Amino acid sequence: MEGQDEVSAREQHFHSQVRESTICFLLFAILYIVSYFIITRYKRKSDEQEDEDAIVNRISLFLSTFTLAVSAGAVLLLPFSIISNEILLSFPQNYYIQWLNGSLIHGLWNLASLFSNLCLFVLMPFAFFFLESEGFAGLKKGIRARILETLVMLILLALLILGIVWVASALIDNDAASMESLYDLWEFYLPYLYSCISLMGCLLLLLCTPVGLSRMFTVMGQLLVKPTILEDLDEQIYIITLEEEALQRRLNGLSSSVEHNITELEQELDNVKTLKTKLERRKKASAWERNLVYPAVMVLLLIETSISVLLVACNILCLLIDETAMPKGTRGPGIGNASLSAFGFVGAALEIILIFYLMVSSVVGFYSLRFFGNFIPKKDDTTMTKIIGNCVSILVLSSALPVMSRTLGLHKLHLSDTSRDSETAKPSANGHQKAL
Repeated sequence: MEGQDEVSAREQHFHSQVRESTICFLLFAILYIVSYFIITRYKRKSDEQEDEDAIVNRISLFLSTFTLAVSAGAVLLLPFSIISNEILLSFPQNYYIQWLNGSLIHGLWNLASLFSNLCLFVLMPFAFFFLESEGFAGLKKGIRARILETLVMLILLALLILGIVWVASALIDNDAASMESLYDLWEFYLPYLYSCISLMGCLLLLLCTPVGLSRMFTVMGQLLVKPTILEDLDEQIYIITLEEEALQRRLNGLSSSVEHNITELEQELDNVKTLKTKLERRKKASAWERNLVYPAVMVLLLIETSISVLLVACNILCLLIDETAMPKGTRGPGIGNASLSAFGFVGAALEIILIFYLMVSSVVGFYSLRFFGNFIPKKDDTTMTKIIGNCVSILVLSSALPVMSRTLGLHKLHLSDTSRDSETAKPSANGHQKAL
């Protein structure tokens, strides 16, 4: 009997591992396909000929798509964990959701951390250097020469970073032990380096989020159709049409020798056409879209911003008054053992909405900063170098999102240890035996 129980336990562990691997693969495949369509929408269209540069661009495209999929997974993982916790609390003995357990959630978090490190330290530097490489002088040109140059650049970059970290550690500690601490590379330096990058991401989020919260109203005002109050759109369209025709006649009357004036007139004509398109869109919009959608979206943005600021202010006040409220990394009740909000499923849904709103606001604020304004992708006109920069930036922001959300008090999710997960897996096995 003991041998049969051991075999049955090993079979259940094997089937659970296969199930979790299948679920992780399917989720990542969906994210990869969506990320591929997003990047190809903004990527600059190149010739279809199969030359060397086209192959390099395709490899960089695949690596950038992988990074963007990992970033999307890191953003969606926290809401997925919150939803999973509430579902397990609502249906604890349901046979059809027993696959949704703590072991799966832990596996997804571990994969997200592993792939984030892989993309940040290996794949994205490789894609950038591979895109910019031409091969060493004196060697035969080709893909192999470019790969060799890329690998050499990666090794030199790794040595440079490790040397800087080692020298900084020796200068700070100033003892013999710090000189030998290079042997702790895998256990200390790599996790510490990723923690530093996460800290930089948190600081970047704290810088971008307030800017994004203020810019969200302007961005939504540009995307939606504003109400027409005391405005005559027909008259404005008529005036813009006359101005467009006048600019077109002036442009046709100039000679090709006056290049400076032609450039200015073409730019002014493009601005007039853009304004005319916006006016025509406002005219074609229905009364419901003009008078209901725009005020409703603005009121919703105001409510979300107010709730976010209120929650952050209450959490900061609690941190100042009560030291036990500090997020010290303590073990919580785990997945499926207690609700994350006093309001139950409604509170969890509100936390998820605020987390997504925080991420969107941070991205809007990131592109609104003057230093990162040139990173804004354009449809069918974005180079691969700029796409790589955007993917790295979004990866850093998404990696820091769970840490900053936990610090600001937007969620109270704690992941339990594996022993607790094994305890939660026992009812699923019993339910499976009863179903059989």
